[in-house]
Amino acid sequence: MPRTRPLSTLMLVGSSTTDAMAELSELYARDAVRALAGVADVTLIRRAPDGRWSLPWSLEPHDIASAMPMPLSAALGLLVHEHFDIGLPQMFCPWGMTSGRALFELLDIPMIGNRAPQMGMGADKALARAVVAQGGVRVPEGVVVKPGERSSQTPPLPVIVKPVMSDNSEGLSLVERAEDLAPAIAHAHAQDSDALVERFIPPGRELRVGVIERMTPDGPELFALPPEEYPVDRANHPVRTAEDKLARGDDGQLRLAAKTKDAAWIIDADDPAIPALHAAAIAACRALGCRHYGLFDFRVDEAGTPWFLEAGLYCSFADASVVCTMARAAGISTQQLFVDMAALASGESVSVEIADSAPVLTETLLAAE
Repeated sequence: MPRTRPLSTLMLVGSSTTDAMAELSELYARDAVRALAGVADVTLIRRAPDGRWSLPWSLEPHDIASAMPMPLSAALGLLVHEHFDIGLPQMFCPWGMTSGRALFELLDIPMIGNRAPQMGMGADKALARAVVAQGGVRVPEGVVVKPGERSSQTPPLPVIVKPVMSDNSEGLSLVERAEDLAPAIAHAHAQDSDALVERFIPPGRELRVGVIERMTPDGPELFALPPEEYPVDRANHPVRTAEDKLARGDDGQLRLAAKTKDAAWIIDADDPAIPALHAAAIAACRALGCRHYGLFDFRVDEAGTPWFLEAGLYCSFADASVVCTMARAAGISTQQLFVDMAALASGESVSVEIADSAPVLTETLLAAE
């Protein structure tokens, strides 16, 4: 009989930087624990911004607050003799997306998701642009400006100014007048030491494309998912801001702003933009050396040409996660996606009962990487 127990999963959460980043990590991770119930038996290891670690029973605030803080060595000492089938990183700060992933290697746990070098390239917007451009993907011309520099090489106005290392449109500005350029660069520098100034691609459209690996008889192949579109227009809403992505409810709790039908939607399967978008996303995925999955943002100009904006090389396996939303549109449940990625990561056959719809026994057979 095939093994049908849930996958024993070590989930890395929290933040090395700020309470806000920890809250974002825990928002997605909490939904992932719920979404994966029945296929993942989750143990949590959490890093707090003050550098202390804990092993909370859950991600509810009272369990986080009551978990005993400890140094990393003590936390690893409690985990080293445990058996985990798979590791799932859920941190969005720079350390968590890169160096923190080495924890799974230290514990000899196969990890779902991209490795640290790819995460580092994806997080660095300037580096990601350069790499995908070498892979044949169109990128708007741009230049990095450091504090104190007065670059004469910035593209003609209008331009987008954003921090090189920042997410969710923090520090982003659309600059249409010359006198606004220096303040916009200073605003970006408040978030990061490097500011990226790139040519603004007018609406058009703004879309994201997820790419996942799927096993075929010939080995793993890249599969582009149905794109998601976001509302932009030239006159009233030319760019997406931080408020379009994250917000706080009346109760003070962090929530995802781009999860309503008028804030984001899966485009029709016969949309004429899809072939070029899929080709560009797969090319970007290959250029960055991604594994398992990747998420790529594009601006499509009025001629229908996609221009790469940035990459987000993570998936939380929360139902609200963009990759999971796109996968469901392709007929792949969140639980099935997790099981498939676990099989890719471990290089082993994985048999787990999937409960997203009618309970069925699904077996994913994969060759070792």
